[in-house]
Amino acid sequence: MRKVFQEELIQVGEDLIEISKLVTEAIQNATTAFEGADVDLAQDVIAADARIDFLQNGLDERAIDILALQGPVASDLRMIVGSLRMSASLERMGDLARHVAQLARLRYPATVIPEQLTATFKDMARLDLEIIQKVTLLLESRDLEVARDILKLNIRVDDLHLSVFRAIADPAWAETAATTVDVALASRYFERFADHGVSVARKVTYLVTGEWQPEGF
Repeated sequence: MRKVFQEELIQVGEDLIEISKLVTEAIQNATTAFEGADVDLAQDVIAADARIDFLQNGLDERAIDILALQGPVASDLRMIVGSLRMSASLERMGDLARHVAQLARLRYPATVIPEQLTATFKDMARLDLEIIQKVTLLLESRDLEVARDILKLNIRVDDLHLSVFRAIADPAWAETAATTVDVALASRYFERFADHGVSVARKVTYLVTGEWQPEGF
């Protein structure tokens, strides 16, 4: 029974890594579609989100079965409960990538972001991609230095997010109401994506150390 239990725990960890890799593909494709007004790629991202949802549901069902049948304690219990929470964050990251793709599809054949903010959003997209890549590495390695890197990247995303809202609040902003809403939504999607990456990093840190540090590492 103990061998089966350990195999189940390993599978939960592998499922988290698989979901993280799918989220990486989703945000990479979503931002490509977003920046280049690629409606076909945007549609692919939207359709692929169902796979992330399916895997998350399967992981959660597996974790709940372990809780019910195996009665884990101590570090094993932390692993299962943490995995449930991390799967929710990863699933939400997939949703946010889908939202970015939906904006691209909505505004096709135009691009969503006005020229003066193109560089800012490219930076946000690049940082989000780096965050999810590091999330995958963290899930594989449990290296807390990677967790700290994620936190630092998130601070940079937050700064860019703030700069977007400063830009649209500036009296010189002359874009339409629709563009303003699109810019605000897109910035929020990228910012929240990074926040969920931090949430995963904090939970892995808790699994490794046994200490909860909600404000940092």
